Amino acid sequence: MRTGMGLWLLACMSAALYGAFLAVCGNGGVAMVLALAVQALLAVASNAKHAMLGEPLLFSDLALVGAVFRHPQFYLSAVRLSHRIAAGIVAAVLLALVAWLSVADIASHMAGLALAIGALVTLAITLRLASPGRLVPDARAHADTRRFGLLAALLLFWLRWRESRDPPPCPALPRAAPPAPPELVVMIQCESFADPEELFANPALALRSLGNARAKAWRWGNLHVSGFGAYTMRTEYGVLFGRGEEELGFRRFDPFLTAVGEASYALPARLQAEGGPGWRSLFVHPHDMRFYGRDRIMPAGGFAELVGEDRFAPPGPGEGRYVTDAAMADEIIALAAAASGPTLLYAVTIENHGPWETQGGEDLVEGYMRLVRRSDAMLGDLLDRIAGLSRPALLVFFGDHRPSIPGATAPGGDRHTPYVMVRMDAAGRILPGDDARADLTPAQLHHAVLDAVLGTPLTPAG
Repeated sequence: MRTGMGLWLLACMSAALYGAFLAVCGNGGVAMVLALAVQALLAVASNAKHAMLGEPLLFSDLALVGAVFRHPQFYLSAVRLSHRIAAGIVAAVLLALVAWLSVADIASHMAGLALAIGALVTLAITLRLASPGRLVPDARAHADTRRFGLLAALLLFWLRWRESRDPPPCPALPRAAPPAPPELVVMIQCESFADPEELFANPALALRSLGNARAKAWRWGNLHVSGFGAYTMRTEYGVLFGRGEEELGFRRFDPFLTAVGEASYALPARLQAEGGPGWRSLFVHPHDMRFYGRDRIMPAGGFAELVGEDRFAPPGPGEGRYVTDAAMADEIIALAAAASGPTLLYAVTIENHGPWETQGGEDLVEGYMRLVRRSDAMLGDLLDRIAGLSRPALLVFFGDHRPSIPGATAPGGDRHTPYVMVRMDAAGRILPGDDARADLTPAQLHHAVLDAVLGTPLTPAG
């Protein structure tokens, strides 16, 4: 049920849209249709997103519009070619129709401009008297979209996000010296990696290397990620920067938008600040580093080198659309073997990115299973090959989010993915933990890694 304030904000924003379109085309009927069409398009997009990912359209999603065209393989590949062609034809026809129906009546254009300005001024006064901080004190996307409506919620959340400020620089904490600290830390953020035995309620789908890693793990459990089927950057930010959703507030929806201002919290920066300047960190991702702004964020956070798509050969015949996990494992081991001092390798895989293709009569679940087994094989391969490096090491392996597979997985219910932390000594022997399962958030995993490498803080953080 919409609140009175929600209806008032909708009226102001609708009037501003109508006035803007009237100022452009001078035709009242066309302006009305366009204003309604914008709202209908947003509603359709929000409903589709909710069905696939379990949350409404957010202001931060609009920042990804450009990425749809810069990286179409992640987005448009999910839409049939015939549908893309049809959408292009419809868009061209609509533009031509609007141009044909536009009129050169200066009075209509000026009336539209006056209406748009008046509506925006009224909206600004309303938000000054009833501040966004009072209207939406907390980031509750579902509840606030129901209360205020989609259009008003987009505006209010964006305003609250703009009000947020960078935290003070991260303090260096005194720590107790850890037993047998690792000199090599390898962290694998595995695309769409989930436990299929749990995901599909089928024990026959258990992953062998995941089970083996859990048996050897110093620590293991569920990683409580916030996104379903997407939003890699939320998990990635949490693990790399260690700030939880409560601390982030309205930044939580896309924390990469503001991550540069929080660079001192990044894992590489903290390793250098608290572990010494000898630590060197490398970020490995076989894709365009401009995606999500990683080309800016990772160097700001202390990564000395970005190992991107230019270091990998394109996938061969039968290997799919993306660089394989096997190729990733080879590059990671080569980098680890070449490292001469304390080193962090943070790798983001891509092979198991949806939408999942089918081969030889497979269904979508079988297509996913074929790729997740390759990720599982990479985990086993890394366990063996890191042990062979004869260096004290820590391997951290986790899934960024569960897959969104139409007809097989749904966003309601559990969202967690598995994680394992496996420690090895200089002889490659497993250093066992207490065999206790510990379910963590991505931010808590960040602190677990710091504690394993640098020791537990002598004073509580924050």
